[in-house]
Amino acid sequence: MTASVHEPAVWTSGREKIDWARRFMPVTAALSAQLRASGIVAGRRIGLSLVLEPKTANLALSMAAAGADVSVVCDGACTRDDVAAALRQAGIAVFAQADGDRDIDRRLALEFLDRGLDILVDDGSSVIRLAHAERPELLGTLIGASEETTSGLWPLHTMSREGRLRIPVIAANDARCKTLFDNGYGTGQSTVLTMVDLLGTTLTAKAVAVAGYGYVGRGVARAVSALGARVTVAERDPVKALEALHAGFAVAPLTEAAAAADLLISATGVAHTIDLEHLLSLPDGAAVAVAGGVDQEIGIDAVVAAGARRRTVGHRVEAFDLPNGRSILILDDGNCINCTAGEGNPIEIMDLSFGVQLLAIEYLVTSGTELPPGVHPLPASADNRVAQAKLDSLGVRIDGAGEHR
Repeated sequence: MTASVHEPAVWTSGREKIDWARRFMPVTAALSAQLRASGIVAGRRIGLSLVLEPKTANLALSMAAAGADVSVVCDGACTRDDVAAALRQAGIAVFAQADGDRDIDRRLALEFLDRGLDILVDDGSSVIRLAHAERPELLGTLIGASEETTSGLWPLHTMSREGRLRIPVIAANDARCKTLFDNGYGTGQSTVLTMVDLLGTTLTAKAVAVAGYGYVGRGVARAVSALGARVTVAERDPVKALEALHAGFAVAPLTEAAAAADLLISATGVAHTIDLEHLLSLPDGAAVAVAGGVDQEIGIDAVVAAGARRRTVGHRVEAFDLPNGRSILILDDGNCINCTAGEGNPIEIMDLSFGVQLLAIEYLVTSGTELPPGVHPLPASADNRVAQAKLDSLGVRIDGAGEHR
């Protein structure tokens, strides 16, 4: 059952976790203090559609402290009930419950939208797309949105090209202080450590195949290599494949890489990256997981339709008995494993990402009404502000612009 705000042991536990995370979020603290001093978000209705855990809670509370009317929505798989209870106790409207199924998640998302928002911060663009499909009448008062992920931006770019995107969306994911650190370091570390924890094994001398060598794929390959694995990268882009070779990794087609893998990881954010042919080529006992991810990035429905039998063998670990006689393990039902089975990205990494989101909110409030519908970059000056806030918190000084010339 969903935790109640009236259960002190529940919301107190959540508050303690939020307080702990806050100690490591100096960028969020500094930039939200600037927004509070400026007063520009006071009274604005700001909705956060993000993984509901302590780091996100600090973003919500910082916006509320700056005077915004904040609400939060999250699907059940990514909701921490104690954190949700702590936010409710603090007066934040929360539309999430950890035991929610798809129907409950959808109902709560619609209730979240029905509050009427000025700014929406989304993760995966699911709520942006839901608003276009189910609540188009609310888009007229929505100044704009900010999107957190690579996989979330892809459908928005498609909607924009086809003339179906009716609001401006800031590509927060593409900001350097998000992509370079969140995608490149945080996701690699947190997803790989969660996979190792679920498997209860080491990666020393094991063969790991990584599908995709974008920022997330680079981080995953670096993390598994640091843990002693032998890494093979599968990548369709010849430049990225060459980059993987220069980084010291083997490169091969995905089916070939899978055939020798102890662990196969998708890092593309594209549905059916690991499909039936790849699953059938895996050795007996191999494991499969997703770093980041979208629905059916591992073709689970396809392999079940082909006759595979699935059975639970551990916490968020299922064995799939394949029609070719082999048995493989799929972790966390192919979900975004660090969010649904772990603790998400490291706090300091998300502090940078939330700094980017705070400045995306600021940009939308100050300039959003002047932006046409479509996907827009965050001004480069925002990256500089986020990075400078982090450097200041570390006591690191750098040369000023124009020096050493």
